[in-house]
Amino acid sequence: MRRIAVPMGLALLALSCAPQGDDLAQPMGWDEEVRLETPTDLEPDPRVIEIELVARETELALVGAGATRMWSYGGTVPGPRIDARVGDRLIVHFRNELPEPTTIHWHGVRVPNEMDGAPDHPSPPIAPGETFDYDFELPDEGLFWFHPHHRSAAQVAAGLYGTIVVRADDEPEMDELVLVLSDVAIDDDDGQLLEPDVGGTLATLFGREGNHVLANGRERPTIRARNGVPLRLRMVNAAISRYFQLAIEGHRFTVIGGDAGLSPRGPHEVARPVIMPGQRVDAIVVPRGRDGETLTMRWVPYDRGYGSTEFRDEVDVLAIELVGAPENVAIPEIPARQVEALSTAGATRFDVDLTQRTVDGQLVMGFDGVPHWEATPVAAHVGETQVWTFRNTMDWSHPIHLHGFFFQALDAHGNVVPEWIDTIDVPVDGEASFVVRYDDRPGMWMVHCHILDHADAGMMGMIDLSDGHDHEH
Repeated sequence: MRRIAVPMGLALLALSCAPQGDDLAQPMGWDEEVRLETPTDLEPDPRVIEIELVARETELALVGAGATRMWSYGGTVPGPRIDARVGDRLIVHFRNELPEPTTIHWHGVRVPNEMDGAPDHPSPPIAPGETFDYDFELPDEGLFWFHPHHRSAAQVAAGLYGTIVVRADDEPEMDELVLVLSDVAIDDDDGQLLEPDVGGTLATLFGREGNHVLANGRERPTIRARNGVPLRLRMVNAAISRYFQLAIEGHRFTVIGGDAGLSPRGPHEVARPVIMPGQRVDAIVVPRGRDGETLTMRWVPYDRGYGSTEFRDEVDVLAIELVGAPENVAIPEIPARQVEALSTAGATRFDVDLTQRTVDGQLVMGFDGVPHWEATPVAAHVGETQVWTFRNTMDWSHPIHLHGFFFQALDAHGNVVPEWIDTIDVPVDGEASFVVRYDDRPGMWMVHCHILDHADAGMMGMIDLSDGHDHEH
C-alpha cells in the first residue's frame, strides 16, 4: 500500500518534484489547522489511484467546543483530497453507511455517463448499506470536487463534499493551499444541524446560507505564511447557496485559473474575487506586513439579489499569520493556457427562462415554468454544438452548472470567450449564454442551478445525448 505522494495539505504543484522538508518555502506546520486528509491508495501502479470511501454520520467539533453530528466522507468535513496527474485512472470503492440513499457526482470531471452520479441516469441512488464502484480517467488539469446528487441541498449542507486536484506535468512550483469554502447551519443552543427545510418557502427562494462560515471545515482557522512569499490558493465554493466574495485588506489576488485549470487570459489581478456555488478560482496572494502581524481573509456580502447584502456584516474566513521580515519574492511566470474558441456557426439554440410559481401552496422552480420532474429531456447528439441562453425572471442570481462537459461563455456582444468553464452566473434581471460541443459520451446529462435549494425545488433539466444508437437511460 502507498500514500498519494503529496504531504497532507501541502499539495505542491508538481507531484514528481514537490519540495519536502527543509525545501518548503513555508514554515514547518504552516497549514496544520487546515490540512485536508489524503486517502490511502490501494494500487501500486503510479498511474492508478484506488481508494475506499465511506459516507457515514460523524461527530465533529466544527464550531466552538461541542460536537456536531455531521454527514461525512471518511469521517472528515471536508472529505479527503484526492491528488492525481492528468490521465490517471481513479477507482473509488464507495460504501453508503448513511440512513438514506445517496450518490457521488464528480463536479467538473469529464466522466462517462454511468459514473456521473445523477440519480437514475443511469443508476439508482446507492441505498443504505450498499456499495458502488466509480472507475474513470481524469482527463483534465484543475481543481474538481465531489458531492451527492440525491437530496443535494440537505446532504451537501450536512458535510458531504471533498476535492480532487489533478495536476499537469509542466505546472510551475510554488507553495499551495487547497481551500474548501462552505458554511453550516447550526443551532447555537444545542450545537446540532438545523433542519434542512428551516425557514420554509422564503428560505428556499433565497437559498439557505449557514450561520457559520467554514474554511476547510474550520471557523476562522489560522495558517502561518512567510512574509512576502507568493502563496497559491486553489479555492472551491462548496456552499449550497452562498456566493463567496473575498477580500484581504491592502492586498490583491492574482487570478491564474478557474474551473478547468490555468486560464487562457493569463494572470490578472482582482481586488475581490467572487466564487459562485460550485465554481473554482485559482489565485495567488503575496501576504505582506509586519513580522507577526495577522492578516484576515474576509467574506464580503455580494449582491446576488434581494436580501443578500442588506444589514449583513463581513465574516472572517481565514487568518494569515506572517512569519519573518518582509521578503521580495516574485510570482513565478505562469503561462496562459491555449484554448480555441468554439464556433457557434450552425449551432442549435435554446432559450430558457428561469422561473418560479406556486402549485398547491408549494414553491415550484423550473426551466420555462416546468420543474425537472415534469420536464422532457432536451435532445442532443454526439458532435452537436448547442448555444444555451438563460434569462432570469427572478429576484436572485442563478449559477447554472452543466454536468459532464465544459463550455464557453458568450459575452454581451455574442462573442465567444475562449475559456473552459462548467458553471455560469445568470444575474438578476439579466441573461447569460454559453456554447457547448458534445463529445462521444452519450447518456442523460443534468443541467441545473447550483443553488441546491433551487435545484431541489425544480430548477433542473436533462440533456439526452445520443450517438445514433439505442441506449437505456
